[in-house]
Amino acid sequence: MQFEAPSALEYFSSLVAEDEGFPLTEVAASLALDEFPELDLQSVLDEIDQLGERLKRRLPADAGPMQRLRMLNRYFFQELGFGGNVNDYYDPHNSCLNAVLRTRRGIPISLAVIYMDLARQIGLKAHGVSFPGHFLVKLRMPQGEVVMDPFSGHSLSREELDERLDPYKRQQGLVGEFDLPLGLFLQSATPREVIARMLRNLKEIYRMREDGPMLLAVLDRLVVLLPEDWEERRDRGLVRSEMGLLDEAIADLAIYVQEAEDADDRLEMAERLEGLRALRGDGPPRLH
Repeated sequence: MQFEAPSALEYFSSLVAEDEGFPLTEVAASLALDEFPELDLQSVLDEIDQLGERLKRRLPADAGPMQRLRMLNRYFFQELGFGGNVNDYYDPHNSCLNAVLRTRRGIPISLAVIYMDLARQIGLKAHGVSFPGHFLVKLRMPQGEVVMDPFSGHSLSREELDERLDPYKRQQGLVGEFDLPLGLFLQSATPREVIARMLRNLKEIYRMREDGPMLLAVLDRLVVLLPEDWEERRDRGLVRSEMGLLDEAIADLAIYVQEAEDADDRLEMAERLEGLRALRGDGPPRLH
């Protein structure tokens, strides 16, 4: 009996099937299998564990949370040299944990995943924050929450966070009576939300590069991760259409038209769907 290894997408599907026990680091590392098909994923996870073990051996047995945090920051940002890739921010390898571990350079969210794993290994409670425009990490300390920028290694004061948030609030019209408190923007992101943000970063990169096959691979993952996010299904249908995958495109757009009843572009997508069906030879398009 011959055992057939699961595809990268099948493996991803098995990891993200349930919210309970969602293995954030493993799922994040698995995203690199599209860029690096021969990647030994276990070696990536082992390397992160080994980094954590090195740090744990240095911690005094009676080290309190703040001492642990200071040692983590010194180890991660200074000794190991992790930081933001300011020279090539839109390189898709910045979202691949194996490449980030090798180069010590990444974007905020990929750096955050590794940082949070090391924090967990030394007993700190760290959570990702889907802050507008820049992913952050917050840690629960006895004295209150500490918010870290994983790109620069700096802890951020309330004033600095407000300053970063101000352009977004103005752009969205969240000023005056429509203003929202800072705390709403500092809520913990679930592991599923972290992975969705990583994938959407890659989605934009591959869209800008006009790399259809890689864009489709990312959209396949997004549809699996967020099965009821109909916009991702629509986008996959459009990419499939551009790549000449008529049957698959029709299937996606049919689901979108059926499920996204209140979408502004539902009629437009219905017309696209009928055009594809006509192209496939399903008969003349129905009139609306």
